[in-house]
Amino acid sequence: MTTAMGDTELVVTHQVVAHPSRRRRWVTGAVLMVIGLFTALGFGWGANSGDAAFSLSGPGDSISIPTLHVPGEVGAIVCGVLICVIGLGQLFVGISRSAMRWVSVVVGVLFVLGFFFWAGTGSVGKIDVIGMLSGALIFAVPIVLGTMSGVMCERSGVINIAIEGKMLVGAFAGALVGTLADNLGAGVLAAVLAGGLFGALLAVFAIEFLVNQVVLGVVINLLVLGLTGYLYQAFMADNSDKYNNIGGSSSLTMQNHAIPGLRDIPIIGPVLFDTNWIVYGTYVIVIVIALALFHTRWGLRTRAVGEHPRAAATVGIRVRWTRYRNVILGGMIAGLGGAFFTIGSGIAFQQNAAGMTSGKGYIALAALIFGRWNPVRALGAALLFGFTLEMQPLFSNNTPLNIPSFFGLCLPYLVTFLAVAGIVGRVTAPAADGEPYTG
Repeated sequence: MTTAMGDTELVVTHQVVAHPSRRRRWVTGAVLMVIGLFTALGFGWGANSGDAAFSLSGPGDSISIPTLHVPGEVGAIVCGVLICVIGLGQLFVGISRSAMRWVSVVVGVLFVLGFFFWAGTGSVGKIDVIGMLSGALIFAVPIVLGTMSGVMCERSGVINIAIEGKMLVGAFAGALVGTLADNLGAGVLAAVLAGGLFGALLAVFAIEFLVNQVVLGVVINLLVLGLTGYLYQAFMADNSDKYNNIGGSSSLTMQNHAIPGLRDIPIIGPVLFDTNWIVYGTYVIVIVIALALFHTRWGLRTRAVGEHPRAAATVGIRVRWTRYRNVILGGMIAGLGGAFFTIGSGIAFQQNAAGMTSGKGYIALAALIFGRWNPVRALGAALLFGFTLEMQPLFSNNTPLNIPSFFGLCLPYLVTFLAVAGIVGRVTAPAADGEPYTG
C-alpha cells in the first residue's frame, strides 16, 4: 500500500508472518498428546492384570511404611489421561514459558509412573522405591559436580567443554595417590588438585592466550584421555595392588555414614542421609554455590564478568583474576566428581573414558544448559539424568519386560538429546560466555 504525504511517499508493506509462539504451542501440545496416548494405551492397556507393588521402606528403617499396591492398568491409564489433558490445555489455551518448565516436570513424572505401573504388573515383582532413588542419587553425584563446575566457569564467561577430562584425571589421580598413600583422604585431595591443575590449564590458554574455548576444551579432553591411558599402562596395568587398589582393601573403601535423626525420616532419610562423605560434600557445594552466586558480592561480580566484562572493569572488578579463580575452582569441583568414580564408588581406575566416566562430563554440560546456568535448576536436571541411568537395568536382556537392551544403554543420552534439543527450547547463555576479554 502506497500513501502520498506531501513530498514524502510512505510505503507500507503487509506481510503475513507465522506467529512463532502459536506454532510452538501447537507442536508442544501435539507432542504432549502423543506422550499421553502412548502412556494410556501402551502402558495402561498393555499392563497385566493385578496390582503394581511399591516398597517404601528398607529392612533397617525405624519407621516401616506398608507396601503400596496400585492397580497397574488403571494407574497407567490415569497418568496417560492427565498428560492428554495437559496437552489439550497447551493446544487450546496455551501455557506460559515459565509454567511450561514445571509442566515438563509433571509430564515426566506421570510418564515414569505410568511405566512403573506397567512394569510392576509383570514379573518384575515389587519395585524398591528406596533402592531406586538411592541408585539415582549415586549416579547423579558426578553429574551434579560436573554441572557445578560448569556453573563456576560459564557464569564467569569461560566455556567449559573440558568437564569430562577433568573428571577423568580426577578419577586417575584419586586412585593412584589414594593407593600409594593408603589413605582415601589423600586420594580425594589429589583428585581435587588434579582437576584444579587442568582448570588452570584451561584458564591460561582461554584467558591469557585467547584460544577458542570450545576447541580448547576438546583438546584438553583428548590430552587427559591419552595421558591417563599412558600412565595406566606404565604403572597400573601390571601392578594394580601397588598403584590401583581402590576398593581392594578395607582401608581404601569409603563407607557410608548415617546422620542420626535425619536417617530415620521415611523415604528420603535412607536416600539422602545414609551415604558417603563425597555425597555430603556435594550437598554443601550445591548449597554454597546457589547462595553465593545470587546473594554475595562474589556472586554479583562473577555474574557481571560473565555478562558484561568491560562494564565490570569500569567499576573496579578484576575481570581476568575473577575468571582465573572461578575456572580453577570449577576444575577442582570437577576433579572431586572424578574422585567419586573411583574412591566414592570403590572401583579401581579403568583405562579409557568409556569404562570410567562414560560421557558423564558431557551429560553434565547438557544438564547445565537444561538448567539454564542456574545451580538449582541444573541440580534438578542432573538428578533427572541420574534417574535414567538407574533405570538402565530394567532394559537388560535378562529382565522379563522384553525391551531391547540397547534402548537402556542409549536411554540417558536420548534423554540428554531431548532435554537440550526439545524440552528446554531456546536458552540464553551468559552474554560474555566464550567471549575473550582483552581489556
